[in-house]
Amino acid sequence: MKKGVQTAICCPCGNEKILALGLCATCYTLKRQDAEYFGGLREQVLERDGYACRVCGDPDPGVHHREPGNSVLHLMIALCAGCHAKVHRTKVVLTAFPPLLLVLWREQHPQGHEQTYIDFKVRKPPAQSVPLNFEPAKED
Repeated sequence: MKKGVQTAICCPCGNEKILALGLCATCYTLKRQDAEYFGGLREQVLERDGYACRVCGDPDPGVHHREPGNSVLHLMIALCAGCHAKVHRTKVVLTAFPPLLLVLWREQHPQGHEQTYIDFKVRKPPAQSVPLNFEPAKED
């Protein structure tokens, strides 16, 4: 006779609908994707980075490969969707990017152009307005 095997009555996330391996559909998909795309290191990267984006601190990060396809712990970093998009989709970067984001962007775009950020905020009150007279001068 087979020894008793305990089956999960709910997923570790609390969902009662179990799909496979004692996990709900969401957790099962994340586990499968972790093994396929992150070499099983996704959770370790998130834990190391405090489950927050390393650039802006967003509490809902994903994992970015610093070398595409190379799943090595020290070459992966937690980034939120916004920062991840800036790294991959920004063609010309402003130097006003946070320093870490600028480093990550430069890794993806070694020949990319960097544009100096010009601050147009008025710091002093503007000069007094002078009425402009566009009427032609009267001849005497």
